[in-house]
Amino acid sequence: MNKLLFILSLLISVSCTSSGKFEARDITGVSITPMLEDSMSVRAIEIVSGKTLWFADDRGRYGYFDYKGSPVIDSVSYDTIVPHFRAIATNDNDVFLLGIGSPALLYKVEENGGAELVYRETHERAFYDAMKFWNEREGIAIGDPTESGCLSVLVTRNGGNSWSRIPCDKLPLAVEGEAAFAASNTNIDIIGDRTWIISGGLRSRVFYSPDKGNSWEVYNVPVVQGEPTLGMYSVDFWDKNTGIAIGGDYTRPEYNTANKAVTTDGGKSWKLVASKKPPGYRSCIQYIPGREGKEVIAVGFEGISFSRNGGSTWKPVSSEGFYTIRFLNDSVAYAAGKGKIAKLVLKQQKLP
Repeated sequence: MNKLLFILSLLISVSCTSSGKFEARDITGVSITPMLEDSMSVRAIEIVSGKTLWFADDRGRYGYFDYKGSPVIDSVSYDTIVPHFRAIATNDNDVFLLGIGSPALLYKVEENGGAELVYRETHERAFYDAMKFWNEREGIAIGDPTESGCLSVLVTRNGGNSWSRIPCDKLPLAVEGEAAFAASNTNIDIIGDRTWIISGGLRSRVFYSPDKGNSWEVYNVPVVQGEPTLGMYSVDFWDKNTGIAIGGDYTRPEYNTANKAVTTDGGKSWKLVASKKPPGYRSCIQYIPGREGKEVIAVGFEGISFSRNGGSTWKPVSSEGFYTIRFLNDSVAYAAGKGKIAKLVLKQQKLP
């Protein structure tokens, strides 16, 4: 029996060692299967509990795909207002939806499928861009300034049941014309207690909190900026040190000068990569899970781009446009855009 247990443990050890070895690969294309096609715009998608895709659109609709891949859809309105959702988030217990424009409306999806309004803001300049949770109890949502001096930052400390704004005197000063883009719900990212927010427009910077929004610092980034449509649109961090951001100008999507940057010190300093080289404008960037921070996918309405060296060089893998993307694993992702939600499977080949 002891000998048998020894052999079994040895086999398990060998199997784990070989399966954990990183094997270089190239992505040669993407297989795209439509899941939902409609006259909608979807910039808010989230994978809940590691398997179920949720979404929200610009017509007050939200829902998920069941185990058969069929959409289960509900909708909400506030008086005569139909929310234009561009942010969705989960704390692993509940799903939350956040709309742009005024009044700002933040909903918690109830167990019966209905949606409860948990935050409302009536400032005429209210415009929230993205939302994410640190844990089951604490979450954050960010938006454009409604008064001179700071970005709009909401936090919850009770599981999303109520939200409050961080006072301006607790945040770094924003400059005139500095805001954020509600392009893909990815101008905010979280690793543990750490939080990064990217701004754009006349200034494009990184706002960083090491302690779940209790204190903040701000760092400059050498990306294109200085006009309302310029700057960073999306950021993703592989770990507490390694991150990547992308943007450009959606009105000039071919413009690729200084629109991609990476950091290796947690966002304190940034280095431009692939400047004056494709891709141009992209609205969402994500590290591919399980690929050691080397492989990155960026999507925009002009196509999908892939990097296998952390963003230093890129190649196009599809001309089909999307606004946002989330990965299920290292080969399968979900993406959404104008009139569609789709399942993407990466076509790959091993490299020597």
